[in-house]
Amino acid sequence: MKETIYKQLEHVREASRKLCTLPDGDINDILIDLADRIPGRTETILEANRKDLDRMAPDDPKYDRLLLDESRLEAIASDIRNVAGLSSPVGRILEKRTLPNGLQLKKTTVPLGVIGIIYESRPNVTFDVFSLCLKSGNATVLKGGSDAMYSNIAIVELIHDVLREHNISSDTLYLLPAEREAAGIMLNAVGYIDIIIPRGSQQLIDFARKNSSVPVIETGAGIVHTYFDRSGDIQMGRDIVLNAKIRRPSVCNALDTLIIHRERLDDLASIAEPLGKKKVIIFADEDAYSSLLGRYPSELLKKAGPENFGTEYLSLKLSVKTVSGLEEALDHIARYSSMHSEAVIASDPAVTDEFIKRVDAAVVYANTSTAFTDGAQFGLGAEIGISTQKLHARGPMALQELTSYKWVIEGKGQIRP
Repeated sequence: MKETIYKQLEHVREASRKLCTLPDGDINDILIDLADRIPGRTETILEANRKDLDRMAPDDPKYDRLLLDESRLEAIASDIRNVAGLSSPVGRILEKRTLPNGLQLKKTTVPLGVIGIIYESRPNVTFDVFSLCLKSGNATVLKGGSDAMYSNIAIVELIHDVLREHNISSDTLYLLPAEREAAGIMLNAVGYIDIIIPRGSQQLIDFARKNSSVPVIETGAGIVHTYFDRSGDIQMGRDIVLNAKIRRPSVCNALDTLIIHRERLDDLASIAEPLGKKKVIIFADEDAYSSLLGRYPSELLKKAGPENFGTEYLSLKLSVKTVSGLEEALDHIARYSSMHSEAVIASDPAVTDEFIKRVDAAVVYANTSTAFTDGAQFGLGAEIGISTQKLHARGPMALQELTSYKWVIEGKGQIRP
């Protein structure tokens, strides 16, 4: 398998060198054509998706991530069109100046080259990643999870058809075999792949970081908190907590832990009431449990243990932590956060300012839902992942984050003394 994959990766590398000469207008034509063809392939893609879904239990938290339907495919097509409508991130002049010796220096953006994505049961990622990588002049190597094998194959077949009809090499996008062995080969493909971006669970990210010889940008895992302060508005709290938890429980920006000021425990049942109607299981610490006992559905109320904090649930589950103030809330977040998305609900501007300054996360919110951590919501067209690290990129990674830069120096015969 290794020899076969490396041979194919050589073709991908060759295709990437040609992409940098492809005009942005041609790239946009390819993306628009792809979006336009999705409706005609909807039944084929959904049939493949059903084969994947049949192999997964409906109560598995990954089931919703795996699921495709007509409305989701329409949304994917819309995102692809949005990406086509964005300005190219390649060739932007970041800096320009003339040295005393007359040399003209220019710092300009360039594609990263070949981007490898390893991800789990999210077939929409196949479309998102391809559109963003092509728009930014990068070739793409994908290692999807076996859970989404049939869906990914059907999607890649459509993309390859569109590329060939535009006289672009299908090697621009390479889908690795679904076998786990292929992931290890990919992670060590030094000289073939320039960067690895894992998307998925903390286990997947840890696996990629520990086993990769290729540089890795960490994305995906979200252990998300919202702190409801003593000064928080109760109706705002109800709306934000409900939206952050139940809009899409299976995604990385969904709320995992509600932190509440001790002086607002009497309002906890009111904040949690809409969650009960959505069958959210709450794991509450001692004080929160006492406050909710008899005021929240008993079958949905559990006592929290140590394992209930620092957990990314990806389902209709939520933990509640009681604190005595902002400092204790910040300590709890610092201990358990994955540095993805964190929020505060407070009317006191001193509290929101302190929270924003001190919380170490890629995205920090004041008085709004963490559900907005999304490239499309940020006006980026789409995203390749949410980076939780601090080198190169942080937060939603879109077109700009898929470029590096190079220095261009132009002279008139100058030589260095």
